Amino acid sequence: MRELLVINPNTSASVSALLQGHVQAAAGSHVRVRTVTARFGAPYIADEASFAVAGHAALDAWAAALATPERAPDAVLIGCFGDPGLMALRESSPAPVTGLAEASFIEAARHGRYAIVTGGERWGPMLQRLAQSLGQAQQLAGIHTVVPTGAQLAADPAGAQRLLAQACADAARQLGVQAVILGGAGLAGMAAAVQSLVPVPVIDSVVAGTHWALRSPPLPPLRATPGFDVAWQGLSAEMRALGPGA
Repeated sequence: MRELLVINPNTSASVSALLQGHVQAAAGSHVRVRTVTARFGAPYIADEASFAVAGHAALDAWAAALATPERAPDAVLIGCFGDPGLMALRESSPAPVTGLAEASFIEAARHGRYAIVTGGERWGPMLQRLAQSLGQAQQLAGIHTVVPTGAQLAADPAGAQRLLAQACADAARQLGVQAVILGGAGLAGMAAAVQSLVPVPVIDSVVAGTHWALRSPPLPPLRATPGFDVAWQGLSAEMRALGPGA
């Protein structure tokens, strides 16, 4: 049985529980999903400062997960639509690493040009920058952010579905795209709920992340064993243990 480690880089246990359920359903019974939660940071990532801290929190949660008696993961998924710490984790992990945003970009681009709908107004420029860094800016036609954050949307599923269905339909028609990504860990499962009201495929970022993390064959790892290439000072014992000379 394959082992998929999902890292929730915010401190919300409810988001971790949502991720665990939806990722396990998307992965199937032949995969064991293990979700871990950031030990520090923001309850929900919604701005540049919380995103920066979340990159550190993702690395720390990964190191802490490896320090347990659990079997080492065969793949790692960052459970945030923004992928904090993606490149650092990919550099440090012998198992393939992806994030909800990267995987969704790849899935949506198979349909043609695409738009993103997500919660939290500050995510617009942050996601545009991420798409640029991942080589996806040309296919991304636009980003539609709704005012409530992902956490607020998750707390009101019925209201969220109405708001997001309209936002996805508007994005599809106004931008003339071939797909819309509904992005955010807190929005897991909502793509299927709004699909009948949207004229193009709606990509669930959690489903896309799960499938891409478990793709076969996986991308070759950059290293044979987990570790960091610098000796840390003042960080967690688990992170220090993976540094040189530990």
